[in-house]
Amino acid sequence: MPFVSVRDLQMYYEIRGTGQRLLSVSGTGGDLRRSPTIFDSPLAPHFEILAYDQRGLGQTSKPDIPYTIADYAADADSLLNAVGWKSAHAIGISFGGMVAQELALRYPHRVERLVLACTSSGGAGGSSYPLHELLNLASEELAHRQITIADTRWQEEAWLSSRTAQFQDLVKLTLAAAQEGVDEPSREIGRRRQLEARAAHDTHNRLSQLHIPVYICGGHHDGISPPANLEAIHKQIPGSYLEFFKGGHRFLYQDPQAFKRVIAFLQNKFE
Repeated sequence: MPFVSVRDLQMYYEIRGTGQRLLSVSGTGGDLRRSPTIFDSPLAPHFEILAYDQRGLGQTSKPDIPYTIADYAADADSLLNAVGWKSAHAIGISFGGMVAQELALRYPHRVERLVLACTSSGGAGGSSYPLHELLNLASEELAHRQITIADTRWQEEAWLSSRTAQFQDLVKLTLAAAQEGVDEPSREIGRRRQLEARAAHDTHNRLSQLHIPVYICGGHHDGISPPANLEAIHKQIPGSYLEFFKGGHRFLYQDPQAFKRVIAFLQNKFE
């Protein structure tokens, strides 16, 4: 399996595909053992994709020390060094969007074009939902909360009442995904440390320093990274693009147009 020494970590990563280089920075539960991964997405046929498990997640090391978003950005920079990539396009999804913001700000030579999906800047631009407050919930209650926050339509009685079977299927899938790596001794340590870093994220006042093409996208019904947070990012980044799609936090997989627009942006084919 492809591991590489990155700073204080043994980092798990994968590179697949051909085309322009694309760094994929994953979200809060990012683990390349969980499907679908970025390699299963419509991006895969168009790019050479580098994806990895971030510190505290998946098969990468989970040191029990404080993490910061700056650490996550430095990890990504060091990984690019390790695999010999001087620069690449980047897509950051959810928590990965926070890391991608910090990467582009601290290491501007690394990022050619940047996609920020369903994410937040923190600070005056608004923070994503405080997931660290859910850590002590029982597994089934946690699954219910994750689903109804990720797509706020599930909080509407009319929406839920006509889709109860679909909701129960989502609960089962969420519970099953949570079992991946559950017996790993440091799993909860990594999760907790990551959520601590997430809670402290704040790039808002620095985003105006970005002078690369940036595409910001999200779901109309996202309760984790609400549309107002994406609008705040858009206002801070000169010349950035902003679009919303059908769905919630997983809008990329809910609206067939979403990945098409991401691909068009990365290939500089926006109309």
